[in-house]
Amino acid sequence: MRSYPHRTIMQLPGNSLARLVLIGKLTLTVSLAQTPDPTAAPKPPVPPKPGQEAGKMAIPEDLIGDEHVREEFGVNEFTTPSIRKLFEMLDGLGKLSYDALQRPISRQTPSDRVLVSLGLGALIADGFLIVQCEKVEAMEDVGRALIKYAKVIGAGSRMNRHTQSLFEHSIEGKWENLRNELALTQADVEAEMVQLRDVDIAHLVSLGGWLRAFEIATRSVADSYTEEKTRRVMRADIVEYYAASLTALSPTLQENASLKALQKGLSELAPQLITQEGKGLTQEQVTAIAEKAAALTRIVTGATAP
Repeated sequence: MRSYPHRTIMQLPGNSLARLVLIGKLTLTVSLAQTPDPTAAPKPPVPPKPGQEAGKMAIPEDLIGDEHVREEFGVNEFTTPSIRKLFEMLDGLGKLSYDALQRPISRQTPSDRVLVSLGLGALIADGFLIVQCEKVEAMEDVGRALIKYAKVIGAGSRMNRHTQSLFEHSIEGKWENLRNELALTQADVEAEMVQLRDVDIAHLVSLGGWLRAFEIATRSVADSYTEEKTRRVMRADIVEYYAASLTALSPTLQENASLKALQKGLSELAPQLITQEGKGLTQEQVTAIAEKAAALTRIVTGATAP
């Protein structure tokens, strides 16, 4: 580069002066771009990995569904136990009685967003019960309720992708396709919560699904008791996981009356699932647990005030 010794800026030739002015402007622009704007909102923190949040346990590994691994966001802090995996645990219980285990599906959507989230999970579990019992005619009411509930929490567009397939597969009797569609329904709700950064809602959906599935399992075991069957519902680790997930919710949600009642109920339920090593539950014990599960499910579905 050509130099101009002992000259002031004003003495430089016109072209050189213009270059220096341009360089100065570019430097100032870069400097300003790199200086944080004090009025700008801070970037959201990077969430921790699953199970590393304060007060939150890691998900039992056998409850992480394949659909979580396949989804675009993978396994992350929004990932919750797969309701499908929970229902697969019922496979050894024998044939389920739909008439004994069904519940009425309300046409009303709760006004409380917490109950909507819990209820959405319960509806997904109802869908799996329908599939397990191959009750085609019952899927329509569940599918329509799923759409209403999903819209309230902001996942309506994703839910619409699945409901038509649910109706079609149920009419055609494609039960394995129905299982896949229901599992993806839960995963898609989680994906929407990733976009909305609403981790609490994703966990409440899963909790509602587990409680309904647990009620179905324990009632089924109590109705056709064998000690061996009780071992499939003796999962204190799952109860402890959900109890811990409630303590990790936002302080505002922890004041919710329904969630307080569920937290108390889960803390009472966990010890009931622990027996002396090698022993299952007695019929009296599993009946008491089934009654407890039914009471918690009534809170989830809004059938009983907390």
